[in-house]
Amino acid sequence: MPEKHLFEYAVIRVMPRVEREEFLNVGVILYCAGQGFLQTKFELNETRLLAFAADLDLAELHERLRAFERICVGRKEGGVIGQLPVASRFRWLTATRSTVVQTSPVHPGLCQDPADTLARLYTQLVSC
Repeated sequence: MPEKHLFEYAVIRVMPRVEREEFLNVGVILYCAGQGFLQTKFELNETRLLAFAADLDLAELHERLRAFERICVGRKEGGVIGQLPVASRFRWLTATRSTVVQTSPVHPGLCQDPADTLARLYTQLVSC
C-alpha cells in the first residue's frame, strides 16, 4: 500500500467587504511537510467577481494572489517571507487577517500525492 502523508490546506477567498463577511473561493493552498510541498492554485473568474463586487481592482487582486505563489516557491522572489522555512511560510499565508484576500481555517488530511490532492481540492472547492 502506498505511503500516505499528512497535509494541511486552506481555501483562498476574496472578501471585498470584510465587514459583510461575504466571500468567493478563488484558490487553495496546500502544505505537506513530509514531502516538503507548499503550493497554491488559484484562478480569478472575473465575470463572477465583478458581479459580486463591481468595484474590485482586479489587477491588484491578481498581484496579491501572485504574491501567494511567490511565497510558496520561496527564494528571493518571495521576499522576506519567502525565505522562511516552508512550514513558516504556510503559517504566515494562512494567518488570520482582515484584508480582501483571506484564507479559510486550516484543514488536515492524508494523501499519497500532494499535487494531485491540490488539484482535486481546487476542483471541489473552487471551480465547481
